[in-house]
Amino acid sequence: MRRAAIAILGLIAALRAAAPVGAQPVDLLLVLAVDGSGSIDEEEFRFQREGYAAALTHPQVLRAIRSGERRAIGILFLEWGSPGEAKVVVDWTRVGDEASAETFAARVLAAPRTYQTWNAIGDAIMLGVTTIKGAPFESTRAVIDISGDGPDMRSAVPAPAARDIAVAEGITVNALAILNRGGGAARANLDEHYRQAVIGGPGAFVITADDYPSFAHAIFNKLVREIAGSDRDGVVLANDGFMTNGKTQNRQGGDK
Repeated sequence: MRRAAIAILGLIAALRAAAPVGAQPVDLLLVLAVDGSGSIDEEEFRFQREGYAAALTHPQVLRAIRSGERRAIGILFLEWGSPGEAKVVVDWTRVGDEASAETFAARVLAAPRTYQTWNAIGDAIMLGVTTIKGAPFESTRAVIDISGDGPDMRSAVPAPAARDIAVAEGITVNALAILNRGGGAARANLDEHYRQAVIGGPGAFVITADDYPSFAHAIFNKLVREIAGSDRDGVVLANDGFMTNGKTQNRQGGDK
């Protein structure tokens, strides 16, 4: 682990030194790091991709994006699972209006699934750090948004160490725990595991979804909170239904 962390820190230093001069400013650099591990079946995989696509194009998320000084954010979508094998699925994109959000969402939906096993959350965080440091945009705020249904397992850099590296680089790590109740004690207590081992930085938080059908509403609320920022006024989380895949999800995740 120590050797891997040293190598990654060296890469971060190199990326920082090579950061593009005059990079386009945005209000937030947001890495969406999504669980693609072997525990995710095809239906759950579809719920995740469609949930992110629907949330990113929702009017209230777009309102949160446009509430910032730059009226745009930079977003990158990656999948994680296998130790050291987290992969970028959709690279950095500037999203500031409905058209750019729809383009990004379409790319998320169209991209093939990456092959992943296990639950190497620490390595996902480290890839998030390196991509943020090499981003073609600049911002005073950066967030890595982890979502998953299992604890950290077999990371080359364990999640707590990776989290500490991210925080030292000025990056906040948030998490969405998909509890999938009935999946055993490890999943039932997943939110506490994420709270202790994964999240960190100013305003860091964990949000939960009881199951995959309720995932879309959870990620919608999470995105609005992350994009708006804890010190931004005038943006309120929605309490009404959230439409995805032709169905409206209520706050408990049931269909209307």
